[in-house]
Amino acid sequence: MRPGGSFPARTGRGDWFDRRISPYLMIAPFYVVFGVFGLFPLLYTAWVSLHDWHLINGDEGFVGPANFAELFSDRYFYNALFNTVSIFLLSTVPQLLAALGLAALLSRPLRARTAWRAAVLVPNVVSVAAVALVFSQLFGRDYGVINTMLGVVGIDPVNWQSNRLTAHIAVSVMVMWRWTGYNALLYLAAMQSIPRELYEASTLDGASRWRTFWSITVPGIRPTIIFTVVTATIGGLQLFAEPQLFDASGVNGTGGSGREFQTLTMYLYEHGFSLFDAGYSAAIAWVLFGVSLLFALVNFALVRRIASGD
Repeated sequence: MRPGGSFPARTGRGDWFDRRISPYLMIAPFYVVFGVFGLFPLLYTAWVSLHDWHLINGDEGFVGPANFAELFSDRYFYNALFNTVSIFLLSTVPQLLAALGLAALLSRPLRARTAWRAAVLVPNVVSVAAVALVFSQLFGRDYGVINTMLGVVGIDPVNWQSNRLTAHIAVSVMVMWRWTGYNALLYLAAMQSIPRELYEASTLDGASRWRTFWSITVPGIRPTIIFTVVTATIGGLQLFAEPQLFDASGVNGTGGSGREFQTLTMYLYEHGFSLFDAGYSAAIAWVLFGVSLLFALVNFALVRRIASGD
């Protein structure tokens, strides 16, 4: 140690190691884990999609793009794609709008506001199996609470699982109930970082709460809105647990007796774990990846454009 109490600067090989090697060693664990559990399965799935691969018998030969050609001529694939996009739109758009409004309410002075903020996260921590079980009972055809309430006002009972639109609505309600509070807390956290001076200035200028919300709050949380839109898009297009558990016709992934609410992930599950066709299900997985990426990029561009006011 030097007389002044400071340590001498490191020189030579040790200094070079700290500047050139140490940073890479610090970030290496993430890339190692990602390579083993992310990149390798992704590339291996691509390899399997080019083969006639049976889940039990294994590789039965290289077929090239034959699985993809068969997939794009399969009417059940387009049915699953339509169901996926429909449920995604019915659940994601109202969910994010409701989360934005709920966050605005929670940001105002409230009694026991910590309890209210914690309560909105409860649906997200409840087991998805429990959620599906409860909502399956609520939307039951004969003794469901929803049909009982409809009967009070003179509406005949609805068989929610046998009709495409009603099944999509029921599944979307489950998704909305489970994820609205989570997104609301993300928006709320972003709102807390907006400078109070902006709101004080808008009040002095005579701006209404509605005008302040759309001119200050929404632009101020634009990065969080973009994040929730992208993650909700990816999650919505990969929806599996809710419709699978809502399916009363069985556990083979058909999504109702007439495939009324079979999503792409359920279609993948049907071919991979009911028909044991790993090559075909791997092709579905890669198409689903492409669809999710396309929707995420489109949503990202739209949200940025709307939030910037262009």
